[in-house]
Amino acid sequence: MREVITLSEFIVQSQEQFPGATGALSSVLRAVELSAKLINREVTMAGLVDIIGTMGVKNAYGEEVAKLDDFSNEIMIRSLRNCGDCCGVASEEEEDIHVFQEELCKKGRYVVLMDPLDGSSNIDVNVSIGTIFSIFERVSPQGEVCTHEDFLQEGSKQVAAGYVVYGPSAMFVYSAGQGVHGFTLDPSIGEFCLSHQDMTTPWQGKILSINEGNTAYFSEGTKAYVNWCKEIEKESSRPYGCRYVGSMIADLHRNLIKGGIFIYPATTKSPAGKLRLLYECNPFAFLIVQAGGLATDGQRNLLDIKPKELHQRMPIFIGSGAMVEKAMEFLKVHDIEKVEA
Repeated sequence: MREVITLSEFIVQSQEQFPGATGALSSVLRAVELSAKLINREVTMAGLVDIIGTMGVKNAYGEEVAKLDDFSNEIMIRSLRNCGDCCGVASEEEEDIHVFQEELCKKGRYVVLMDPLDGSSNIDVNVSIGTIFSIFERVSPQGEVCTHEDFLQEGSKQVAAGYVVYGPSAMFVYSAGQGVHGFTLDPSIGEFCLSHQDMTTPWQGKILSINEGNTAYFSEGTKAYVNWCKEIEKESSRPYGCRYVGSMIADLHRNLIKGGIFIYPATTKSPAGKLRLLYECNPFAFLIVQAGGLATDGQRNLLDIKPKELHQRMPIFIGSGAMVEKAMEFLKVHDIEKVEA
């Protein structure tokens, strides 16, 4: 009989790799795990109860807030506050940071940034959605309330990051800087069980994930790379397969396992990019790099970028290393060098 290792057991066992570990990070990760189980329960019931649709209000970006968005946000905040080792959160759903005022939380060592329900616009059509999270060690003094500076740190300073995809099966994928590991929810026992240990992404993939409906707004470099991906070249397995769900978590989960590149570039409509650096780009960059891939904004390593604001947007080129490097070559020739000339 194959040994079953639950996420909680794996987290505790992993503490042994960190001399002096207090269990605080494990506590925060378990709070995220509990939230994921509760959110998954509601997601699977969404077609049967009155939680599909919108709240009639808008989030910090002027977007309609889905009922499950609001539920997921509240569940995660509550679980992280109750764990006692998190001093505050920043959510894609809220304009400002959520500071925990409880004395125990003020002593907390970590802050969490999160997209409680990524891809929620796909809820009504039953497409895979998920939760994205990122954990930093605070820079403000323990014992005091957290500050904005705790959240505005470079992605390279993340101590852990991960996501939960709610699909045919719920899967929790995370890294604490020692590889990437995946756990699949076993509904019969209500536990996430280790199913994908030491996940790595192929250096050369075969999947291109980009919204080609925006081609008219792409830079010349992005257009040139996409066209190159479609050229017939048997030696390099081109043309690449085009797979784009429109749910970042679904697209990157697939590409992490099978190999590929996900691109959400700067466009003439969104010159600064569309995806959020803190809630989407940084967590996935941390995971993909841990899995052996690359993540850039088109010029710079994403994990080296110092955030300027909570809801900063950013272009992203992420996935199999060889594919990201090739995309950067096209951007350098067609966009950067052309502008400098």
